[in-house]
Amino acid sequence: MNTLRKITSYDAVAFYWCHGFTHMPRLATCSRMISRLGDGGLYLALGLSLAMFEVRDGEHFLLAGLLAFALELPLYLLLKNTIKRDRPCDRFDNFDAFIVPSDKFSFPSGHAAAAFVFATVLSHFYPSMLELSYSIAVLIGLSRVMLGVHYPTDIAAGAILGTSIATVALNVYAL
Repeated sequence: MNTLRKITSYDAVAFYWCHGFTHMPRLATCSRMISRLGDGGLYLALGLSLAMFEVRDGEHFLLAGLLAFALELPLYLLLKNTIKRDRPCDRFDNFDAFIVPSDKFSFPSGHAAAAFVFATVLSHFYPSMLELSYSIAVLIGLSRVMLGVHYPTDIAAGAILGTSIATVALNVYAL
């Protein structure tokens, strides 16, 4: 069995394990709310608010964040449209997602990538927010699995992508 098949097999098992819990309506509702945190509006609102009202680092946070997202988005789209991995809700006949996906392909997770970009940039400028920001990023990623639109490795890849791109952006911004 090659590596890709092993990963796909693991993903299917992990996906169905997670969905052993989704018979609970509250979990699906909670997952929808958490997932919405990663839609992007909150990132921009917080960035603009900090830029306007937090004198010391707010503007730097916003500019570094904008740079990070400007780097992350094209790379995420390139990967997603090159790899073209079907979403679990499209692949498994006996499964329906709890939401309508925003696009066709699943790898990597854009919600996870964006959440980890935000968590990395936020914790760089506001170290006291590290645990909270990464906890929320993890929850956003998990919510996407629970909603049936991503596999666990989509989330892991998004987390790696987001953290890496944010680190690059922070280093470029510091120049």
